[in-house]
Amino acid sequence: MSKLSIYPVTLDGESIEKKREEIREYFHNTFNLFEKIFEVLKSDEVFYKMSEPTRHPMIFYFGHTATFFVNKLIHMKIIEKRVDPDFESIFAVGVDEMSWDDMDSKNYKWPTVNEVREYRSKVRTFIDKLITDIPLTLPITDNSEMWVILMGIEHERIHIETSLVLHRQMPIEFVQDVAEFNICTESGSAPINEMIRIPARHVELGKDKSHNLYGWDNEYGKYSEDVSEFQASKFLVSNGEFMEFVKDGGYENEDYWDNEGKKFLEISGAKQPTFWHVENGVYKYRTLSSIIHMPENWPVDVNALEAEAFCKYKSEKDGVKYSLASEAEYASLYEYAKLEDILELDEDRANQNLTHFSSCPVDKYNFNGVYDVIGNVWQWSRTPIFGFEGFEVHAAYDDFSVPTFDDKHAIISGSSWASSGNLIMKHSRYAFRKHFYQNAGFRYVISHAKEGKVQDIYESDELVSQYCEFQYANEHFGVKNFAVECAKIASKFTPNKRKALDLGCATGRASYELAKEFDEVEGIDFSVRFVQVGSKLKEEGYVAYTSKEEGELTTNKKVTIEELGYETLKEKVSFWQGDACNMKPNFNSYDLVMATNLIDRLYQPLLFLNTIAERLNDDGVLVITSPYTWQESSTKKEFWLGGYKDENGNEVKTIDSLKTILADKFELIHLQDLEFVIKETARKYQHTISEVSVWKKK
Repeated sequence: MSKLSIYPVTLDGESIEKKREEIREYFHNTFNLFEKIFEVLKSDEVFYKMSEPTRHPMIFYFGHTATFFVNKLIHMKIIEKRVDPDFESIFAVGVDEMSWDDMDSKNYKWPTVNEVREYRSKVRTFIDKLITDIPLTLPITDNSEMWVILMGIEHERIHIETSLVLHRQMPIEFVQDVAEFNICTESGSAPINEMIRIPARHVELGKDKSHNLYGWDNEYGKYSEDVSEFQASKFLVSNGEFMEFVKDGGYENEDYWDNEGKKFLEISGAKQPTFWHVENGVYKYRTLSSIIHMPENWPVDVNALEAEAFCKYKSEKDGVKYSLASEAEYASLYEYAKLEDILELDEDRANQNLTHFSSCPVDKYNFNGVYDVIGNVWQWSRTPIFGFEGFEVHAAYDDFSVPTFDDKHAIISGSSWASSGNLIMKHSRYAFRKHFYQNAGFRYVISHAKEGKVQDIYESDELVSQYCEFQYANEHFGVKNFAVECAKIASKFTPNKRKALDLGCATGRASYELAKEFDEVEGIDFSVRFVQVGSKLKEEGYVAYTSKEEGELTTNKKVTIEELGYETLKEKVSFWQGDACNMKPNFNSYDLVMATNLIDRLYQPLLFLNTIAERLNDDGVLVITSPYTWQESSTKKEFWLGGYKDENGNEVKTIDSLKTILADKFELIHLQDLEFVIKETARKYQHTISEVSVWKKK
């Protein structure tokens, strides 16, 4: 079989033209492979089926990776014109079972598969030309325009693997074999597992910005740990070894399952791993597109909850405490195995990068006496993902990592047969909710490391913390809370109070305040980093953040939903991620749209202003607040609505532009100043005056 997946490009090199060609080849290889795996779906009708209820139909994923390129390039102001605004709205946001993931099918009118194929073709041509045309210097850094192209490529590599998981979960009658996708033909009895001693060592995780391979934001920074000696299982847990747990009633014995595990059992009704099938009392195994005799010596595919339950079962059985490895212990195992990064690794040494389209025997790939340290299946970790010291969000994709720093997403280590690109790099870090299925299994360890105590997660993102302070902390210098006052003004001028939109909701305070008057309130912000704060207040009942005091000194602050008086309002409020310049069509029928300090931060404010009337009911009200602090880092000067002189030397003020733009559809009914104070440190505050304009739809 010819190699379907090539290795990623390096960020350095001598020739810019050669680097462009390498990136082009990598882009097309990724794009081709992504489209190839959708040939597993038997017909176009299957694209509109869901593999499982918490996911979109497959048509979403087919369009999503192409729209990602365009949306990120627009967001970073590398391009100004979209390929297809409608597609780039409905296919924009993926699904991780976050409260802001819109799974309501009535909010989507999916295009035909051929329409999406045509769209993907347009994006392919568009990106190919960009790779040739955009500025490029070497090495490529994370502030390079080409970095955003690489981000789109690596994002699609992730979806190659996750889509393969979803295809594998599709009922067998809806999938078909693809000639190039060969599964491993070796199988047999499971080997007897044993424990291997891994010596104590000091490990350092994270990489710096000079590294020559692309990285996601959570990979950068520093973390070090002295890892004590521990023992690791020689093999990944095989189907044969896991069979003992199943036959001994492991899925029926609640003693092996924590509360999250019990909830998973209740919802799923699982009695065995999801890729096991029972036929006439005989266990069989589901590959990507077929059901075969149980390969006992292949690794078992399970979620983290099943892996943890097995460890408790085996601990009780053997009288020894087993657990999953921590992230640091896996790093120690990686070094023990004498592994190098992917460019120095012979591709025949591990089952990854789509060598096969299935797992293979757990005793096939030996790394210094421990098997499958990388490859075959991912290995669940007991470590929830977090940001290293020095973690910085990348502006192009601020919701890649931060939403997962919630103590609910467990790291997966190593790689699988379906992993490629960044997924198989030494420093890659990925995490999933514990009940998710990936191409993941586990090995167990005997470890004496102490477990950290779970505490409230304080928001450490400096910008988000500053907004939490702004919206939820005490008033400063007698200036009233801006979010509260905006909601009061908006409510005063809105005659009908059925449904309101808080656009640019930030951390959500005004959304809750509007819910005092309105039957339903939707808060939308472009940044999930902000949206998750209001959502957390609703779901978990508190907001916790760090307030900067002086230098590196901070104070932890916490406010509860009861203290705010919102406990009876939370069911009226929902939060969504969205782009004010290209919102989904289902955001409509509002009596009020309140755009708070938003228009001077939009990449093309006219796109918002020219369409907002369509989303308002008759007699609807639009409230715009802004200090009009136009800056080219947010909005290219050609799209500013004010703050400059025209070609005749006349001053252009934003309020005058708003009057002209909105005149046909709105009447200006109120104008006032509203001041606000933002704390930067204990001794430094921003004092700003925003102008509030209230517009009634004609």
